[in-house]
Amino acid sequence: MAQNTRTVPAGTPTNVTQKHTKGGIGESTLRPDGTLKVTGEFAYSSDMWHEDMLWGQTLRSTVAHAEIVSIDISEALAMPGVYSVLTYDDLPAEMKNYGLEIQDTPVLANGRVRHHGEPVALVAADHPETARRAAAKIKIDYKELPLVTDEASALAADAPLIHEGRDDHHSGHVPHPNIVHRQPIIRGNVEEARKRADVIVEGEYTFGMQDQAFLGPESGLAVPSEDGGVDLYVATQWLHSDLKQIAPVLGLPEEKVRMTLSGVGGAFGGREDISMQIHACLLALATNKPVKIVYNRFESFFGHVHRHPAKLYYEHGATKDGKITHMKCKIVLDGGAYASASPAVVGNASSLSVGPYVIDDVDIEAIALYTNNPPCGAMRGFGAVQACFAYEAQMDKLAAKLGMDPVEFRQLNAMEMGTIMPTGQVVDSPAPVAELLRRVKARPLPPERQWETAGEGADVRALPGGLSNTTHGEGVVRGVGYAVGIKNVGFSEGFDDYSTARVRLEVINGEPVAMVHTAMAEVGQGGVTVHAQIARTELGVTQVTIHPADTQVGSAGSTSASRQTYMTGGAVKNTCEAVREALLEIGRRKNGSYHPAWAHAELLLEGGKVVTDGGEVLADIADILEDEAIDLELEFRHRPTVAFDLKTGQGDGHVQYTFAAHRAVVEVDTELGLVKVVELATAQDVGKALNMLSVVGQIQGGTTQGLGVAVMEEIIVDPKTAKVRNPSFTDYLIPTILDTPTIPVDVLELADPNAPYGLRGLGEAPTLSSTPAVLAAIRAATGLELNKTPIRPEALTGTL
Repeated sequence: MAQNTRTVPAGTPTNVTQKHTKGGIGESTLRPDGTLKVTGEFAYSSDMWHEDMLWGQTLRSTVAHAEIVSIDISEALAMPGVYSVLTYDDLPAEMKNYGLEIQDTPVLANGRVRHHGEPVALVAADHPETARRAAAKIKIDYKELPLVTDEASALAADAPLIHEGRDDHHSGHVPHPNIVHRQPIIRGNVEEARKRADVIVEGEYTFGMQDQAFLGPESGLAVPSEDGGVDLYVATQWLHSDLKQIAPVLGLPEEKVRMTLSGVGGAFGGREDISMQIHACLLALATNKPVKIVYNRFESFFGHVHRHPAKLYYEHGATKDGKITHMKCKIVLDGGAYASASPAVVGNASSLSVGPYVIDDVDIEAIALYTNNPPCGAMRGFGAVQACFAYEAQMDKLAAKLGMDPVEFRQLNAMEMGTIMPTGQVVDSPAPVAELLRRVKARPLPPERQWETAGEGADVRALPGGLSNTTHGEGVVRGVGYAVGIKNVGFSEGFDDYSTARVRLEVINGEPVAMVHTAMAEVGQGGVTVHAQIARTELGVTQVTIHPADTQVGSAGSTSASRQTYMTGGAVKNTCEAVREALLEIGRRKNGSYHPAWAHAELLLEGGKVVTDGGEVLADIADILEDEAIDLELEFRHRPTVAFDLKTGQGDGHVQYTFAAHRAVVEVDTELGLVKVVELATAQDVGKALNMLSVVGQIQGGTTQGLGVAVMEEIIVDPKTAKVRNPSFTDYLIPTILDTPTIPVDVLELADPNAPYGLRGLGEAPTLSSTPAVLAAIRAATGLELNKTPIRPEALTGTL
């Protein structure tokens, strides 16, 4: 077998080592990469460099649905500095599509484009500007086709089929080929329950398309190797999933595609799908040179999936004493041109559509559509966000119709441990929904009219409109709103969800050192910090090295679904426990005859020593190991789940549930339609806080993303052309520090007995309830119904 020799590019990730005297589970140790990031020294994937590299550029379609009549690459090839131009006909393998679950996405368009911005051709050149200009010289003749842009056009009897001849495993149970997946959930008897209702409320809700808006654009560096393979350094969320999609379309065995995680500038679901990975590898193999691709912000909006926009239709009934009788809903998700994670998003949206409430009689249907709109897939909250926006609006409507306090109404119907979900699954760990609501309501409200200062005038920064100085307080009304949500943790519906960890314990310079090696993608969630904390706790060492994530170790699964601390943290914990037992066996072999505690006592590793549970020191770890090293790699799996029944939706589909509640305080300029979110208080059960500093940061970050989609974030797609109208941070707005309010966080730690350390995945839950809490507060201030997000000024002023 040929030896693989390679020049390591500049910016390649290296081992990160921290030394702490303590720094175990429960402590707020600092991130090992934190200082590098705030000083600008951290190497992100866009900083990768190779001395003889080329630059890659993607040419994307300018129309949303068209036949490709012809492609002329001659002018591009003739440009000085251009090394390669590739189209669909140049793809090297029989497999030419990829996809997370359904392989329906072409590497390059094959005779037809299905959405605005679809990749059509690739260019490699010696300078990024040369590559860009060469791509612009490629001439494509399109014959535009009829568009499918919404539910009506997708499901019409004569609708154009986005994917003809479907044979995927969902195609057999959907009522129309333009439905990616359908999941009903039926429990009880809604018609009979409706008869018991004293009040019934209905609502139709619209949720806009949100972008993940990570600051680090898609980027990576592919380096061809002497064995005919390729080394890929890339920012991603799931190394091994990428690998399984990349290798077949390159025509290479997986062992010849070696992947290393580079610095990731945020993800939030947008890096779970393939973006530039395959394109960079194709160009590198075609030119036999390293190729770097970095998207600019404009291209990034086309280079990854977005959050599904949705239409949601809800009906709830309740008795006059406030008990919910039934719920009926239909959720229509727009999946865009390709499947991505739509089937799993449908499963989440349907199974969590009831919210954290006890409702025995439900009739639920969720579908995802194929359309010519931009592809949509994973984003923080994954189907539960859209549902929470709708069911929480319904809770406020029911409470108002009954004349009840909206928090007390929610508490009356709140689920708890032992509640049966609409899927028939029993909630078998703490579900403190009522307590979370109590805590956010009990928190003192921020003072009113904070813009009034002791001196003359007003502090406009505290007013709607801020520094634009649009008001000094006239026409400003305060509103307070509440919401609570439920999110699942981990991969569901029978998916074989596991993580792998390799741990090595050895003596270096007379001191025991642990090395932790996983394929976990560190995208900002703090996994590298927690893994070191786990190793210190379980192995009693002060020095822990985190090996760069790559595919030379087993899969860690995706950094999504709030699963990494539970899953890869669980794998690190399990492997450390096995390493500890192996160390103790060596100690028993060497020292067992000198002290009876080696045979009978419960032994622990603390401070670099083996100690009894009574605190007696038996030996130094370094003395036991001497020149030996313990090196183990183990997998960790959560308890099994099952797929939801395709007719009734019944089944234990989820691993764990997590809950968060919010109270929003807003001030609204009712004349200009401007909103100032004054405070967004939250309470969340995290099971066990392994690092409280990281926990609070995650909760505040998720809350802020929920705020964004409430009042400003939306990708605007022209309904007539299906083209994206605002692919820039000039026109797609995200919250800045001036938009972000005070976010007090109240953390509960009610352990889940089924999870490592009792922890509960926490990254997504705050994104759910923050959005409807803000909407509820704006409704309270204005008296408007407001059934669409984001809320724009014209919706508040009646100037739509």
